[in-house]
Amino acid sequence: MASPSPTTTTKKKHNARLNNPFPRAVPAAAIRNGDAAPRLSFAPTSKLAHAHDFPVGTRFRLRWDPSIGGHVSVSKVSSSSGAGDDDRRRRMWETVPGVAFLSAGSAATEADECRGSFALRDGRARLVPDRQHVDKIKAFYRCDADADELLRGAAFRPSEATRFPVLVITGLVSAKKAGAPRSCCCGLPRRAGRRAPARPALSARYWILLEEKSDTQVAFSVKIGDYQWTCAHAADPAKPPPSPATAMSATSPRPHRPGGLRLRVAAARVQRAAGSKKTTTRLSSSREEVAPLLPAAAERAEARPEEFNRVFLTYASSRDERFYGFGEQFSRMEFKGKRVPVLVQEQGIGRGDQPITFAANLVSYRSGGNWSTTYAPSPFYMTSKMRALYLEGYDYSIFDLTKPDRVQIQIYGNSIQGRILDGNSPTELLTSYTESTGRPPVLPRWITSGAVVGMQGGTDTVRRVLKQLQDYDVPVSAFWLQDWVGQRKTAIGSQLWWNWEVDDAHYNGWKDLVSDLRHRGIRTMTYCNPCLVPMDEKPNTRRHLFEEAKKLGILVRDQAGEPYMMPNTAFDVAMLDFTNPEAHTWFKQILQGMVDDGVSGWMADFGEGLPLDARLHSCEDPVAAHNRYPELWARVNREFADEWRRAGVKPSCAATPAATEEEEKDDGDEDGLVFFVRSGFRESSRWAMLFWEGDQMVSWQANDGIKSSVVGLLSGGLSGFPLNHSDAGGYCTVDLPLLRYRRSEELLLRWTELNAFTVVFRTHEGNKPGSNCQFYSNSRTLSHFARCAKMYKAWEFYRAQLVREAAKTGLPVARHMFLHYPDDERVQALTHEQFLVGTEMLVVPVLDKGRGAVTAYFPAGAGAWRHVWTGDEYGAGGGGEGKVNERRTVHGGFEAEVEAPVGYPAVFVRAGSAVGERFVSNLRDLKLLLH
Repeated sequence: MASPSPTTTTKKKHNARLNNPFPRAVPAAAIRNGDAAPRLSFAPTSKLAHAHDFPVGTRFRLRWDPSIGGHVSVSKVSSSSGAGDDDRRRRMWETVPGVAFLSAGSAATEADECRGSFALRDGRARLVPDRQHVDKIKAFYRCDADADELLRGAAFRPSEATRFPVLVITGLVSAKKAGAPRSCCCGLPRRAGRRAPARPALSARYWILLEEKSDTQVAFSVKIGDYQWTCAHAADPAKPPPSPATAMSATSPRPHRPGGLRLRVAAARVQRAAGSKKTTTRLSSSREEVAPLLPAAAERAEARPEEFNRVFLTYASSRDERFYGFGEQFSRMEFKGKRVPVLVQEQGIGRGDQPITFAANLVSYRSGGNWSTTYAPSPFYMTSKMRALYLEGYDYSIFDLTKPDRVQIQIYGNSIQGRILDGNSPTELLTSYTESTGRPPVLPRWITSGAVVGMQGGTDTVRRVLKQLQDYDVPVSAFWLQDWVGQRKTAIGSQLWWNWEVDDAHYNGWKDLVSDLRHRGIRTMTYCNPCLVPMDEKPNTRRHLFEEAKKLGILVRDQAGEPYMMPNTAFDVAMLDFTNPEAHTWFKQILQGMVDDGVSGWMADFGEGLPLDARLHSCEDPVAAHNRYPELWARVNREFADEWRRAGVKPSCAATPAATEEEEKDDGDEDGLVFFVRSGFRESSRWAMLFWEGDQMVSWQANDGIKSSVVGLLSGGLSGFPLNHSDAGGYCTVDLPLLRYRRSEELLLRWTELNAFTVVFRTHEGNKPGSNCQFYSNSRTLSHFARCAKMYKAWEFYRAQLVREAAKTGLPVARHMFLHYPDDERVQALTHEQFLVGTEMLVVPVLDKGRGAVTAYFPAGAGAWRHVWTGDEYGAGGGGEGKVNERRTVHGGFEAEVEAPVGYPAVFVRAGSAVGERFVSNLRDLKLLLH
């Protein structure tokens, strides 16, 4: 059974009555190597004294240049000759001249936790090297792989697929405390005739391995050995600490225990020397002065040495370089100037929008969230300079982009693995990225053929609303009935019984309802999540799933070995431990029960709340497992869906891989199952079929309202989550006497227009349905909902094409314009204002209350765009007649204000495109056009 990380201290904040309403968004780091600018050194008499190119596989090269203090760059091998700006443009990755690109440190980790919200920060920092020395750079070929000690030190394991040569950079990271009192080595008193006094120095050997992984990817890994203490003589300050060839083995770094023994022996020698002279010898005259580097004598005698648990990778950026990605982000599209934490957690309530964030933080620790909190982050970015990088593994990381000339990645671990990507455009970079991290399958056509109607209330309510939808001729693909398990009233509104079986009292005649809907061509979808609750208070429970899972030992456990009960709003829940294969098998049986009743899909909610001090079946570090859990959760759902699809019978207990691309036919599987998730990490698209954006506020605000749903949609698309959508109208409702966030009719109408141009068109009543305007509230809302559902239906043919493209290339359905117009500075600065659907449609949604027009931007070189409602053309000299016929050149593009009354969102198609002509024709056939 796993234990929490020994360097992590977790504080629970669940029961605090009043909290800081303005917590710091990203806790400050105790170790900030970027501020101190550690220096890079190398031996001037070695081979590194001259510039040299080293091969990495057959397609890439690493260039070492000593002329500017030491500089490393990685680039694609090009057959064309050139230098200067052209050569610089082709660099995929490069270091800051004369500045260390690798460092490490040791610090305690302090974590605060409250109901799915987390904050990690550094405790006291120790063992912080301030210099990197490069000893050797060497390329290795297959004939070298088995015998070379340096490769073994880098933990390299070749295979038949390895693309040789691989490259190893090795040397030392070291530190010597300036101003520390000089003494002889290990604190012994200086004797006559000895060399100049020395200062204690820390050093550790590192290995950086570079390997060509594909035609567009270079993998890198960083390993740092155990540290040692040495003495660096003041007479030769430039000389690095002695080579560890004699002090530590490259293939088997010295473990901690022998290091502690050496310290105790040195302390004993000091004591003997002191006893013979009846004096006291100290290692330092000022403990505070040396403590960050070297423990005091008594500590050295008693304490076991610490290991590095922070690694820093620092490399070059340019002042005008823009950074995109980092997963599904809701407040920002571009991150230059920010410190971006990569930690799965609740996105928060408000996320900086006021007054709701203040109120949420006040009553529940950090529950308001901030600009960086997200359900689905990813340690990946691409830039306006066509550079891209991602980290492998699941350790917590922070990308520091606050300095104009560099990037620094801080890893909460003792190693780094990742990949550097090559591409000439954002689409090439994204395709390369998703090739290795995974892509979703082709969705069954039924899920994208009409509206997915989110309902609650029981059988009679569903039948009544179905009749209304038929009266208004609404194309419906499914009813999503999240309250199929029954409802419970809590402090935040109407919630569900987390026991995944149908509530026959709430949905009487459940199987008949599912069957009747299916005969009308309408599927039934339900809800589940990886948590369970005790069911003592619910009278009509047939299976007590919590008790079953507890008895089987498949729940996440606390430090006492008992099921970890986590507060969630007004009740406590336990979480399934999906590091245990038995939990996979058991939960598939639960899903089988749903499908046996005729269910075709479900929301697979949550997954972001694994406690950081949990004990797991896999015995892995819970901090890293926290980021991995969303992928495990998606995987068990995907395995079940794929097994059901292939066999048409109850899935086997054994885990199976996701369906291959050959198995996914062009039009998907009409009878396939669909599930959608909100939590995720880097490789979630390998397992998740579909994303949704979680719980936005029912508001117009930027950080957690309708605007944030567009930002999340587009940032997720740039990060390898190509199939995504939001709840039409939002979810989080607050209806208190002094604080009200209720869904207005106008907000619902505009959000419905927006979602008609996402891959799935789904409604949600929200957590307080009675406080919100619903699509069935009156004749206006029903008419508008029918109109938007038909708009969605009109581009079904193109949507199917884009879903197939997402499965093949990883390109999203809804796209930030940066993907296709990366050199346009105005496009680079866009956030929620507009987006592309594929390449042939442009949507400029109304996202502000009371607005009846929008400002649309048409990039240079994009040709003309045709307004679908009027036929006017914009861009490329077009002569459209907007409400305000104002058009001006901006960054070489074209800007115009266009009318967008309710029911007529500003949608454009590329003039002359077959997709555009067919879309407009379908709108006309559906009687949505006035001409």
